[in-house]
Parts: sequence; structure tokens; C-alpha cells
Amino acid sequence: MHTHTGEKPVSCSVCSAKFSVKASLKKHIRTHTGEKPFSCTVCHAQFSYKSSLIVHIRTHTGEKLLFLSSMPCKIFSQRSFNGHMCIHSGEKPFKCSVCSATFSQRAYLNNHMHTHTGEKPVSCSVCSAKFSVKASLKKHIRTHTGEKPFSCTVCHAQFSYKSSLIVHIRTHTGEKLP
Repeated sequence: MHTHTGEKPVSCSVCSAKFSVKASLKKHIRTHTGEKPFSCTVCHAQFSYKSSLIVHIRTHTGEKLLFLSSMPCKIFSQRSFNGHMCIHSGEKPFKCSVCSATFSQRAYLNNHMHTHTGEKPVSCSVCSAKFSVKASLKKHIRTHTGEKPFSCTVCHAQFSYKSSLIVHIRTHTGEKLP
């Protein structure tokens, strides 16, 4: 019921993040503890989340995801569904009035506006670093947890950031940096 009401009665004792169910809090706690209970049976890489392991396993199998708009990926209200379909269609109806960048969802535009205002409303509970969007904080948290969700398919080296993996892959391909 908390999902429907928006109520979030469960909170993290470390960073005070709020959740609607205890299971979500249990997963969140791993960002603080660094616990990685999911292990790849091929290369033994470890992950904090089952979803990260599933994505990783595709590096071994070569499986590619196929997204079809006719297949429901979630249940939405009509308004939310229309916004969600923009992700699949590539439509970007929300335009920044400052720089003309376009976005598929209003929330993405709202986050983008922080780049123009300089506002950084999201802060790290460990070191107080400030960020304009939650996604940046999520990446930053890896500096504290040591999480390395990106793995090289050649040598299985692990990286905290996708950009680091991309640079590393060049050591195998011999490609020069621009």
C-alpha cells in the first residue's frame, strides 16, 4: 500500500534515505556496507545487486536485449505511460529554454536545469560532496563502497565507472586516445 500512497516509513540509519518497504532498505544498505552477495559463475566477479549480475552475465553470453514497444515493461497510468514510451520511441518533447537541449521526460529536463542554475540539492551522507542529480551521487557512492559494476570481457578487470572501462578496453584493441 505504501507504493500507492507514496508513504516511505522505512529509513536508512546511515544516510536517512527513505523507502516504502524494508526489502528496498535492505538492498540500499549494501551501498554503505559494500556487501556483494551475488557472484558470477563464470569469472566469480561479485555484485551488490542481482540486476547488476544479470547485466554482467551478458558480457559472457553476448546476449543483447530486445525492447519492443508492444511488450509491457511496467504498468503505468496513461499519463506516465505516454512519458515512458518516449524512452522507447526516441521522442524528446521537453526542451530546455536556456540551451535548447531536449529530453524524453520532464524529470530529466528538471535535473538538467541544475546545470544552468548551479544548484546541487543532492549530497553524499559520507563526505558531504554535493551533486545536481541523484545519478551523480549514485556513481560517487562507489568511491566509498568500492563497487565496480563494469567488467572487461577480455581480462575481467573491474571498474567503478563505464568511462574507465572504455579507456581500459583500448589497451586490448590498441586504439589510441583522441
